[in-house]
Amino acid sequence: MRVLGVDPGLTRCGVGVVDGVPGRPLTLLGVGVVRTPADADLGHRLVAVERGIEQWLDEHRPEFVAVERVFSQHNVRTVMGTAQASAVAMLCAARRGIPVALHTPSEVKAAVTGSGRADKAQVGAMVTRLLRLDAPPRPADAADALALAICHIWRAPAQNRLQQAVAQHTARITASKGRTA
Repeated sequence: MRVLGVDPGLTRCGVGVVDGVPGRPLTLLGVGVVRTPADADLGHRLVAVERGIEQWLDEHRPEFVAVERVFSQHNVRTVMGTAQASAVAMLCAARRGIPVALHTPSEVKAAVTGSGRADKAQVGAMVTRLLRLDAPPRPADAADALALAICHIWRAPAQNRLQQAVAQHTARITASKGRTA
């Protein structure tokens, strides 16, 4: 499974591509950051994020895109920029028919480190270890993007099984209601 992880942001949008399956060593295919100038017009910044993500999609052809789920922050301006960059990533993937998964920061931290309260240094250290790197990717946005991809690789099979079980259960209930009507 090849996953593009996106840690959304307007100034620095972390991107990382990981290939692998649960229980096997993971392979880093690429990591970086799409940057935009803080003093540029919002529209131009969003176009720059789009172009950057499109380049990553063209180059790496992921099967899935994992994006950090935006959560409420105290700084409304920060959360708005994060949400806008997140929407751009989802739009780019949707245009190509690539499934998108949203993962919360605590879900990603728990998947990669074992603790949903891990700090950035712990996430970076585990990403380094899991991908057999010499040093943690910099800036932290890049390491976070890789953590998102790893989280999706490890959690997607279980999430898919749960979704299939719910769908089968719903279908059985619907069928039994049809027989009793």
